[in-house]
Amino acid sequence: MRDLTPDRILRLEPDAVVLLDQRRLPEEEVEMRCASAAAVADAIRTLAIRGAPAIGVAAAYGLALAAMRGEDLDAAYEVLATSRPTAANLRWALDQMRADPSPDRARALHDDEVARCRRMGQHALELVPAGARLLTHCNTGGLATGGYGSALGAVRAAWEAGHVEHVWVDETRPLLQGSRLTAWELDALGIPFAVIVDGAAASLVAAGEVDVVFTGADRIAANGDVANKIGTYALALAAGHHDVPFVVVAPTSTLDADAATGADIPIEERDATEVSARYPARNPAFDVTPARFVSAIVTEAGVHRAPYESSLPLALPVR
Repeated sequence: MRDLTPDRILRLEPDAVVLLDQRRLPEEEVEMRCASAAAVADAIRTLAIRGAPAIGVAAAYGLALAAMRGEDLDAAYEVLATSRPTAANLRWALDQMRADPSPDRARALHDDEVARCRRMGQHALELVPAGARLLTHCNTGGLATGGYGSALGAVRAAWEAGHVEHVWVDETRPLLQGSRLTAWELDALGIPFAVIVDGAAASLVAAGEVDVVFTGADRIAANGDVANKIGTYALALAAGHHDVPFVVVAPTSTLDADAATGADIPIEERDATEVSARYPARNPAFDVTPARFVSAIVTEAGVHRAPYESSLPLALPVR
């Protein structure tokens, strides 16, 4: 089995933050060494490390590295905080580090993130029927969280409990995080799966071949609107039309009490050449799924249901 342990995915060494370069997977398993906070920010910006919880952990390690190197911590905070705009975990993790930017604090934050994922997986078990055929979008496993996984962690927990028959994996255009990363993780874990093109997902839902859709989140507004990888909204619409549960799994570090609705969430626009090197293109990296299409939101505090305005604040982290 491939090494999917937290330290293999992401760790702090005395002179660098070391991460598994996700741009090189699945063809190569290559470690990348970031010797400064700016280098960590560049790794986040260029998707060498990605996934909302994982970039939060990376930022925490980056700030700890800056403290170890005697860098200007305010400058390090800003360069890390502005590396990607949509994921709430990034600034949350940096704020957690401000009072104590030490390696021990950063490692504790990483350990806590992994523990939260394991609790989310156990909470999500009640939402997975026996013999379930699951559909997931983008990558929400250990690579995206620095350990066990959020939505894919729920899939993993359900598989370990004997509830899963099969997993459908959206390829997740334009950068194929599903077909490259989720497939790589499921293959390593021995979970039966098949990759599908994004456009096939709705037809599989309509044909009755999907029992639950699981996705992660990069930011969740106070009313339960969910920002996640582009294409998530379309999945929620298909699931809602065909009465298939659409479940979001994300740690409380993803919740944003300052965003009243999804309209308050900044949506990252990436380089158009990721879509087409030849023709004009638009490349929004995320979309927002309205809360009315979300069957449940699972955090480490439990399973939350509408109205999310009253259920989600109970799980909000201390900021």
